[in-house]
Amino acid sequence: MTKQPFARVSDVELRLLRVFQAVAQYGSFAAAESALGISSSAISLHMSDLEKRLGMRLCQRGRAGFALTDQGREVLRASAAMMAAIEDFRSEINQLHQRLRGELNIGLMNNLVTQPRMRITAALRKLRRQSDEVHINISMSTPGEIERGLLDGRLHIGALPMITTLSSLEYSPLYDERSLLYCSSGHPLFARAAQVDERELAGTAAVIPSYRLGAEALALHTTLDCVAKASDREAIAFLILTGEYVGFLPDHYAATWVEKGLMKPILPGKMHFDVTIAAATRRGRRQNLILDHFLEEL
Repeated sequence: MTKQPFARVSDVELRLLRVFQAVAQYGSFAAAESALGISSSAISLHMSDLEKRLGMRLCQRGRAGFALTDQGREVLRASAAMMAAIEDFRSEINQLHQRLRGELNIGLMNNLVTQPRMRITAALRKLRRQSDEVHINISMSTPGEIERGLLDGRLHIGALPMITTLSSLEYSPLYDERSLLYCSSGHPLFARAAQVDERELAGTAAVIPSYRLGAEALALHTTLDCVAKASDREAIAFLILTGEYVGFLPDHYAATWVEKGLMKPILPGKMHFDVTIAAATRRGRRQNLILDHFLEEL
């Protein structure tokens, strides 16, 4: 492809970049069809046009499947930052009119919706009743991904555990969340979960999260035989339900399986840890009327 300097970003390029972002998000042209409302063949033409305009190959497509190139990943990162800057501009203009109109991008950890004290749901309801011109975009991510999204401007606010706080973020505690050690009905410890000898746990196969843990949580995991890793809470639940592993889950998330008799907490008086879940925003951020209203409701 020709290596010409990229002079400017027009409305056409912005539309093409949005197509590219959707394709990257959904992982293929076919999967992005419904989100974009256009056919795979049209998406392919748009992608070819964008690659020609940028002078670089953004993705590999063919029998081997879809994959972003190294340049494609960099263009995706840069375009996400640019779209966030455009949204910041729109928010600032709306500030002049004192109108709640625009986007609110929220990053959440998985499985917070079962938390009975989930203030975010109530705040979203009030925000919606204040204005129907606010478009809510929620993405479910790991704590590390939420932090990166806040720092690069893709996210306006995130909900994540206060384990290792970053100086460039501001935190507002929402509630404390308790996690217990669970086994499923198919596990040998299930029948005597409340009376297990702690020494038995040292040889018990367990799953440990691949995301950051606090000191208290890490100490409890070291008493187990952590032979499996999981990226999020749902993955931990999958492994627990095999009957082959034990693992820690928030009590509100495990409650459904406990009520059905499919899970039990092991030594709940000892094998537990608490984490504070907080709303995080970027320190020194530009004023955003929508975010300010949302934070006020929180």
